[in-house]
Amino acid sequence: MDAVPGIDRRTAEVVVAEVGPNVDPFPSDQDLSSWEEMCPGNEESAGKRRTGRTTKGNRWLRAALVQAAWAASHTKNSYLGAQYRRLVGRRGKKRALVAVGHSILVILFHMLKDGRPYSDLGRDFFDRVNHDRLIRYYSRRLAELGQKVTLEPLAA
Repeated sequence: MDAVPGIDRRTAEVVVAEVGPNVDPFPSDQDLSSWEEMCPGNEESAGKRRTGRTTKGNRWLRAALVQAAWAASHTKNSYLGAQYRRLVGRRGKKRALVAVGHSILVILFHMLKDGRPYSDLGRDFFDRVNHDRLIRYYSRRLAELGQKVTLEPLAA
């Protein structure tokens, strides 16, 4: 577990103590997140989204995951650090930490369920996923700033 950014021995001990070494009671990562109350809330009434706050769950596991998320947010070349930096501008520090803590819980679930080691997606994961959208955004932004934009792909 300590291969995941932000997870140290103490955090791994807390996760195993609270969840257990066997995650078979939870059919999916969503069930584990819901049990721990680390999933985003969804309160909607009459087409209006109200609050998205999480409810109170296991406070020891939540504290350990948020602390691990804080440590993971300071890593430079990791997926979790990139996720934090992507969310903090829109949502704020604390909500971004809860979201990264949720991602860490999902990662740990799959590691315990499948028995596979952690493989980082990399800091450029979001750029690879949203490649065309980023090209359109930056082209439009440069055109708004008065620059003529001509795009040519680099030779491989």
